[in-house]
Amino acid sequence: MQLTGAQIILECLKEQGVDTIFGFPGGTILPVYDALYQCAEIDHFLTCHEQHAAHAADGYARATGKPGIVFATSGPGSTNLVTGIATAYMDSVPIVAITANVVKANLGKDSFQEVDITGITTPITKHNMIVKEIDDLADAIREAFFIATSGRPGPVLIDVPKDITTMVGEYRRRPLMAPDRCNDFWPSELEEAAKIANSAERPFIIAGGGIIAAGAEKELQTLADTLGAPVATTLMGIGGYPESSEKYTGMIGMHGSKTSAQCVLNSDVIIAVGMRFADRVISNRNKFAPQARIIHIDVDPAEINKNIPAGAEIVGNAKDVLVQWQPRLEKKDRSAWLEQVRAWKKEFPIDRPAKNARYPKKVLETLQRYAPADTIFTTEVGQHQMWAAQFLEINEPRKLLTSGGLGTMGFGLGAAIGAAVGTGKPVVNIAGDGSFMMNLQELRTAVKYNLPVTVLIMDNHVLGMVRQWQTLFYDKRYSETTLDAEPDYVQLAAAFGARGYHVKDESELEETMKKAFSEGSGPAIIACDIHEDESVLPMIPGGAGFDEIIIDLEEDKQEAGT
Repeated sequence: MQLTGAQIILECLKEQGVDTIFGFPGGTILPVYDALYQCAEIDHFLTCHEQHAAHAADGYARATGKPGIVFATSGPGSTNLVTGIATAYMDSVPIVAITANVVKANLGKDSFQEVDITGITTPITKHNMIVKEIDDLADAIREAFFIATSGRPGPVLIDVPKDITTMVGEYRRRPLMAPDRCNDFWPSELEEAAKIANSAERPFIIAGGGIIAAGAEKELQTLADTLGAPVATTLMGIGGYPESSEKYTGMIGMHGSKTSAQCVLNSDVIIAVGMRFADRVISNRNKFAPQARIIHIDVDPAEINKNIPAGAEIVGNAKDVLVQWQPRLEKKDRSAWLEQVRAWKKEFPIDRPAKNARYPKKVLETLQRYAPADTIFTTEVGQHQMWAAQFLEINEPRKLLTSGGLGTMGFGLGAAIGAAVGTGKPVVNIAGDGSFMMNLQELRTAVKYNLPVTVLIMDNHVLGMVRQWQTLFYDKRYSETTLDAEPDYVQLAAAFGARGYHVKDESELEETMKKAFSEGSGPAIIACDIHEDESVLPMIPGGAGFDEIIIDLEEDKQEAGT
């Protein structure tokens, strides 16, 4: 079949099962958009900014488990994707970015809107390539999907000069390549790890995003039941283990629960599955888990022994590893250990301090009570993100989508759009006023497509997380963290054609949430006033150990005599 390069791109996308693309057109990619105009099988969603098209593709992938696709033109179009690509890279999300570039003869000539986007994105993609021959185009796209979805998922970028999209070449449909699960473990390694796990008196499981990527939630529950082990999740692992379980100890890390911190300090074996021991999880690596041997299970061999030395290592897909490891594990009576964990949970509830986000907790609990049961939550980045991780009860995978590794303010609304498009389910984006200012134009996108997206703005009129650090570590020098001249969010919503609500104090919370979710399913803003000095606690200061966790600012000041 003789097709133009633009038509080959679309045929290859259909070959891969793609029916949704996010993007923004421009001069060099016009031939592709012209071909898309005649392609009824693929829906395109136009965002207001390329960065949020990338975030939408990311949110689509996180919510559905399928690769997200984003288009952008050359120059600023492609460079505007960089933050979104880096966000996906840090959190191991499969997206395929297709950019157009200037014609081959103008490459390297400082031509109008020419950038070396493959050079720019090399450190933040799993793989990238520029296609300079029409005969290479179809296989390049197939390879991109294979790489993006194999092993540890991640973003891949394909750059195509404009003249390649207008040339005519031969296209032949090819069967799909199944992703490589990248299992590289031996039975002897399973046996060695089982010996360590079976000998444990106080085992503790830490589950990361690899559990969700592998679809290993049931296998994780079986592992916890067999070992009689409590389970914590990283931020990216939330939903990989039901938070309603009595074995669940909460999130682990800088703003994780004290119960999870106590488990780290007192366990004798830690089974880490699909997580990479990032600094926000382990804090001071030299003080992490002083009594424990580590069993590290991860699909990426580069993560093994990178941050924390492993006593046993298993490289492979989390689901495949746990299925094959399970018959080698022995059930033992570890009721005394679980009883101790229950005692810690009772002694150190996440909302213990009198001033520790009691109102934000109530806001989020009320939100979850009135939001539809199948709601997906996305977040921006900041205090509201950590409160969401702490106070929402997430019992299923792919229900909380958040930027973990890069910590991208502005991520949440684009991700909410992608999640709503991909699943058809209602989505609530939990935002701070600072983050919302970075993406509020995308409310237009949600309105244009009448998506079931609600934005909850936890409005404290400051950059809350940065202010919290200034309070704790910079003697309350609030340099450039106060946000002045904020808009009236109700009027702003109306200007975009959305519904708007304002919660001024706690007495209005219940009725306003009820109205917001009963008066319609289209886009809405709920602005909720939050005091500027609400803090996210617990908190492990940077460089501190789990034994230095702060759970009550007033109590800690009294103990320090200040």
